[in-house]
Amino acid sequence: MMDIRDFTALRVRFDDDIAYLQIHRPEANNAINDRLIAEFTSAMDECDARAKIVVVEGLPDVFCFGADFAELQTSFDVGGVPQQNPKPMYDLWRRLATGPFVSVAHVRGKANAGGIGFVAACDIVLAESAAVFSLSELLFGLMPACVLPFLVRRVGFAKANYMTLSTLPVTVQVAHDWGLVDAYEDNSENLLRKNLLRLRRLNKKSVARYKSYLRAIEVSLDAAEPKALAANRDVFSDVENLQRISRYVRTGQFPWEGAA
Repeated sequence: MMDIRDFTALRVRFDDDIAYLQIHRPEANNAINDRLIAEFTSAMDECDARAKIVVVEGLPDVFCFGADFAELQTSFDVGGVPQQNPKPMYDLWRRLATGPFVSVAHVRGKANAGGIGFVAACDIVLAESAAVFSLSELLFGLMPACVLPFLVRRVGFAKANYMTLSTLPVTVQVAHDWGLVDAYEDNSENLLRKNLLRLRRLNKKSVARYKSYLRAIEVSLDAAEPKALAANRDVFSDVENLQRISRYVRTGQFPWEGAA
């Protein structure tokens, strides 16, 4: 297990049996890279033993914006098609969904692409009134392959399909109507505090037993894993997709603004 003191992409603090895990990559728009996944996974090992509640947070303006395109671009331009291994990310989200604690996503600002995976995996989603949610993958020829099992589980097939195809940002009000967000307020910090006061009354052993039961009766995440990982590897090994990403990082131009 990595030493929390050595973390650079994740900030971790414990308040008794509440763990606060803050995605902290302001230089990269809070994007997901291998370092973040490794640190988050290591923190989860400690949460399994110590935490009754795990709060996942981002920055005030961006919760998490998905895959780190800059790192993908560098890897592609230097060495060709990078070797993608989406399993650690999928396993991380599954641990948020099924681990022996109550997972709470506290969303401020933008949650996009893989950021929706962190949101949809959590037991409870609390947000500020200005939060927005989107899946932008298809704009670059990609797809939210690993996100969709978690999102479908939360909002249903039709709404997840609409978010994927439209690529449009969804307001917090709409996200609440769809079931992606459980509650929202202008002051989401206050909303989080109110929920934590109630959740603190729960017994960790009872929470762990309940979460184990949920995993036994709701098997979609395990069943979807092989196809989700295969689809993710497929789109991230497509040279045309990687060229679109590389061009976007270098020029800021979207794929529809000219030939890749």
